[in-house]
Amino acid sequence: MKTIESIKSQIQRLYETNPNVHVNIKMTHPRISVKDTAAVITGVYRNLFRIVEHDCGYARTHSIQYAEVLIGQVVIAELELDAPENPPTL
Repeated sequence: MKTIESIKSQIQRLYETNPNVHVNIKMTHPRISVKDTAAVITGVYRNLFRIVEHDCGYARTHSIQYAEVLIGQVVIAELELDAPENPPTL
């Protein structure tokens, strides 16, 4: 099971090694919908991280809380996925 601390450490590692990521964002407040867009992690802070994406032809900066990654509103393709605790048996 993922925790906010594990998500923070994975995003921090991405920021230090390769900040270029691909994101899917689906939020209602503020209304943001981005699908499989290249973005750059520009900062990692205690409660949030910042990305810059160029989906509309100009740079847009988003501040994203780690909890939004935890609940699935923001998906970063390069994050390591946890193996399921109870894998299905055939």
